[in-house]
Amino acid sequence: DIDDVGHKYHLELVLEDVLDKDSTVNCTAEVLYHLGNKNSAPSVQFTLEEELKNTDEADNIFYNRIKSLEKELVAENIPDSHGNVSPEMEPVRLLAWVASGYVIWQNSTENTKFQLAQIKHVKQVKRSDEYLEFDYTILLHEMVSQEIIPWQMTVLWHPQHGVQVTQDSRQPKHASE
Repeated sequence: DIDDVGHKYHLELVLEDVLDKDSTVNCTAEVLYHLGNKNSAPSVQFTLEEELKNTDEADNIFYNRIKSLEKELVAENIPDSHGNVSPEMEPVRLLAWVASGYVIWQNSTENTKFQLAQIKHVKQVKRSDEYLEFDYTILLHEMVSQEIIPWQMTVLWHPQHGVQVTQDSRQPKHASE
């Protein structure tokens, strides 16, 4: 407890590569939840003991595949009701997973635990520059309350510039139907 500031946590954890489960990196982090300001994201400082695995090759394959599509990508229900994700949709799911991490961080409190449950809908937005843009409607599972929360997020991505969530908003319950 830090008087008149908030609650600070010191964490030691192991990050597992989602593409290569045998690849792990040790991480330490400090997370500060600010008192009284519900609109303030927790402050996070972290240190990795080594570099994360390079994903340039997979990123470039996905980027070139999407750029070469004749029509913009549109998909729904990733994963499907049986938990399956087709191989061509796996990079779309991973991009949503990374972007949802930003949304979760920005909307977390000490009393929440969000997890990406499903992509309800994703639509690629046509752009004239080199970036890829996707409009996602995702379902976040709030593990404490067991609430399923629809959330809209617009995501820009380029393999050399990373992921940016340019807009996000919690949606009414009926948006998940």
